[in-house]
Amino acid sequence: MSEGRLDPVTLSVLASALAGIAEEMGAVLIRGAYSSNIKERRDCSTALFDAEGRMVAQAEHIPVHLGAMPEAVEAVMRRDPEPGDVFAINDPYSGGTHLPDITLVSPVAYEDEIIGYAVTRAHHSDVGGMRPGSMPSDSREIYQEGIIIPPVRLVRAGEYVDDVLDLLLANVRTPALRRGDLRAQIAANNIAEERIDELIQRRGRETVLNAFSEVISYTEKRTREAIRNLPDGEYAAEDFLEGDGITDEDIPIKASVMIEDDRITIDFAGTADAIRGNVNCPLPVTRSACYFALRVLLPGDVPANAGTYASLEIEAPEGSLVNAGSPSAVVAGNVETSNRIADTVLAAFSNFVPEGLPAQGQGTMNNTIIGGPGWTYYETIGGGQGASSKGPGPSGVHVGMSNTLNTPIEAFEMEYPMRVMRYELLYGSGGAGEHRGGDGVVRSVKVLEPASLSLLTDRRRHPPGGVNGGEPGAVGENLLNDEKLPPKASRELEEGDVVTVKTPGGGGYGQTEE
Repeated sequence: MSEGRLDPVTLSVLASALAGIAEEMGAVLIRGAYSSNIKERRDCSTALFDAEGRMVAQAEHIPVHLGAMPEAVEAVMRRDPEPGDVFAINDPYSGGTHLPDITLVSPVAYEDEIIGYAVTRAHHSDVGGMRPGSMPSDSREIYQEGIIIPPVRLVRAGEYVDDVLDLLLANVRTPALRRGDLRAQIAANNIAEERIDELIQRRGRETVLNAFSEVISYTEKRTREAIRNLPDGEYAAEDFLEGDGITDEDIPIKASVMIEDDRITIDFAGTADAIRGNVNCPLPVTRSACYFALRVLLPGDVPANAGTYASLEIEAPEGSLVNAGSPSAVVAGNVETSNRIADTVLAAFSNFVPEGLPAQGQGTMNNTIIGGPGWTYYETIGGGQGASSKGPGPSGVHVGMSNTLNTPIEAFEMEYPMRVMRYELLYGSGGAGEHRGGDGVVRSVKVLEPASLSLLTDRRRHPPGGVNGGEPGAVGENLLNDEKLPPKASRELEEGDVVTVKTPGGGGYGQTEE
């Protein structure tokens, strides 16, 4: 064994310790948060990075958050951070994803030397903009979607930068909740530095820093081995988004996947250009979706860090739907287009491992946003997962780029002026087959005072596909009272109006005996 390298047992122990720190960061954030979207639904993510800005360990949180974190860390590193600083960022064109996802990046220092970064990203249920909840279906440019935060110090040398915090809170509809959630994120970042310090006290500085590098190298090695076991070749797939909030026409996404030895190239040539609506993606979100698709191919015991993605190259034409530029609106790109990118890439991957990938899941987050004076409700609603050769797909779960929980009815009705009228599985909505797809969900809520509604959904026309002869899952449906709404819609609500969201089922696997 060469000098400075860790033996396998020590590496395994430290890799688990680093992952445990990331998980503890998540626990601190969730328990300290004020808003239901974080403390109940867990719409947040945490990770550790090394001093070079490479992800070392992550908690098992939200795929679309985690895959786009490296760009946020790079943006902060360009601002010359110092120990004791905490930077905030949400600008999709300088390291963010969409504006409601506020990322806090803190240098992790040991003896006044920066040895890494602690990162938390949380979805804040209002950051200003043209509609409550900051996820309008009808935005045409990013300025309508909320306050834009470039990398800026929220804390300097351990002290709040009050002017920056006051400016941020003056632009949101729920400042007390936002203040509490930001404090929870800062606490989560602080616990990471404490735990790294404790780990160094036990194991030594050089051993811990070696572990940072070696866990990344180990992951890269395992990933390349897995890719080498796949056949070389090139396959393409195409899928469609169902409108952009302006037009209801289908918007194509095309992906060509080439595997050569231990490398994968994903090329999005032929995808639609960036459009007027808000389903555009900044490049970090497209990367996240591709990273998620790659993770599906890998053995479950391969860690998720910078080494996972070293063998992946992404080619996305500038100015396209999947590599949009400022000031394109992007709020739905993060939640809906990311799912469709993942579905398209996975469809291409299925040609390399036809027996190994499940049928399509619901492929949408069913974003439901309702708000009025002083309150905002945001939720992504679960649906059906696709079946596989191993068995039926689970029902009523978050699929793909989301990994959240639901808002319990008790918390929902205590916090918002609304009532849940119906919440149950849509039995039979999963696709038939040898193994049946998971069922979707129906959720109906009545507003008790005038409010504003935004819906950002998909798979209302094109159902999740089955595989190996399995039937597709049922499409979803959006209703306002008895009026059928398009996949992307905004409406003003009166007291007593009922909003119903029926989510898609998952595709089936294999032909039935009949």
